[in-house]
Amino acid sequence: MSDLTRRGFVQFLTGAGVLALKVGAIGSLLPMSSCSTYKNLKKLPFIPMSPIQSDELESVDGLNFHIMARWDDIINSNGERYGFNNDFTSSVPFEGKMDESILWVNHEYLYPNMFHNRDVSYAGKRSRSEIIKEMKALGGSLLKIKKSKDGLWNIEKDSKYNRRVDGQSAIPLVAERKISGHSIAIGTHGNCAGGLTPWGSFLTCEEGYMLHFTERNSKGEVIQKPPFNWEQHFKHPGEHYGWVVEVEALTGKAKKLTALGRFSHECATCVLDKDGKTVVYSGDDKEGEHIYKFISEKKGSLDKGELFVADIVNGKWISMDINKQPKLKEAFKDQTEVLTFCREASKLVGATPCDRPEDIVINPHNGDVLVTLTNNKPKGNFHGSILKISEKDSYSGMNFSASDFMVGGVTNKFACPDNIEFDRNGNLWLCSDMSGSDMNRKTPYLPFKNNGLFFIPLSGDLAGTVHQVASAPTDAEFTGISFSPDGLSMFCSVQHPGEKSKSMKSLRSHWPDGGNSLPRSSLVQFYGPVIDQLLGS
Repeated sequence: MSDLTRRGFVQFLTGAGVLALKVGAIGSLLPMSSCSTYKNLKKLPFIPMSPIQSDELESVDGLNFHIMARWDDIINSNGERYGFNNDFTSSVPFEGKMDESILWVNHEYLYPNMFHNRDVSYAGKRSRSEIIKEMKALGGSLLKIKKSKDGLWNIEKDSKYNRRVDGQSAIPLVAERKISGHSIAIGTHGNCAGGLTPWGSFLTCEEGYMLHFTERNSKGEVIQKPPFNWEQHFKHPGEHYGWVVEVEALTGKAKKLTALGRFSHECATCVLDKDGKTVVYSGDDKEGEHIYKFISEKKGSLDKGELFVADIVNGKWISMDINKQPKLKEAFKDQTEVLTFCREASKLVGATPCDRPEDIVINPHNGDVLVTLTNNKPKGNFHGSILKISEKDSYSGMNFSASDFMVGGVTNKFACPDNIEFDRNGNLWLCSDMSGSDMNRKTPYLPFKNNGLFFIPLSGDLAGTVHQVASAPTDAEFTGISFSPDGLSMFCSVQHPGEKSKSMKSLRSHWPDGGNSLPRSSLVQFYGPVIDQLLGS
């Protein structure tokens, strides 16, 4: 534990709060057990592993993995391919069946050398056709998957529902006016985490949007040139990226939801409030940036609503509505401009800077909002933490309290928390995200070795204890934890193995195929007796 005793932690996480009776609203988004209380785990069904340094996906005995898709696999009869650097995953039942599903997978970014299998830098010269190929490798994949009799989930590659939404897809901008002269954006990329709406559409978040097109401030001044240099062939406005994109599961129809603001959205976590409106929580993944909450105007839609930013010091949500904030009225011409330059606007209204807010989940035990704060190395925070936000009245309320839920470090056995997710029995799963330039290289991170996957019971005799269950290959991280519609299988992405390779002649990883093969990010299913015991009713 951190500075909390384990006994204090159990009281801290299970104490009856004002939202405890409202947790049922999350049921459409989380495959929870039908029991009103969660399984009392008295003994682990595995022996936790210690940190290791290996170019393999290593896991505890009884936790097996099955590779469902690798980068560049053909996914349909049109020859479309599974994208690069898979990340967030989420699934919905197909036609109400618990053994068939539509799965969404994000594809975040790429590195040109491995992608083109030749030594070329991020900014290096590539042909127009090569840049188009890169664009089509990002965005996301929609996959029809089915569970076999042996419990393994596989892609049905002949399904008409398999398709890509990528960096060349035409996607409408849902806004009060045109943005940078257009009402349609070309492509989505930088897709990190996301969310699932109560009506079953996927939300994918354009976190790394500044990598590909020039970033400007509200005055039109250049504040960052794109390191990946797509602009050598395409001149798309940077303001068309950095949004939350909603994607229909069966059709792939997409739209960019500008009402949720433009910044490095790590996720878009939905919860239904007591009045049936959808509340969406999101963090801006950069040191010194902020945590946001969006409240929909109408039920069943995120097209319109009000955006708020967190004042954590005073426990208040601050409106980003230009008509409610004189400072915004002075600085911006309209609400669309406020939303487009959210980072500037949030600082004008007094938002609290945070340590890289990333993933967000709702605690099913008491309704608290948990936010991973990965780290803030310039401020000396190397290990990160999980923040707990307790809304005072309801999810659409304006007041909250905030405190540390769990702090990273050697005592708690993890560093740099990134993705987190609850399973159907109310246990928390966590992925660490130490950068490839830090892990196994720099002192604060040496004890943790490779990035890991962790299991944290939050009820019963073992509540609050952290246990490593898997270790990622060289340079890689686990991302995008999600569970199948029946709640009995876990999906996870293995992202950027071998990312820090200096040349194609000295690759740092050959996972998953071994030998002299190119490393390939892959989608995996964890299964086996450990999963059966942890996720079973």
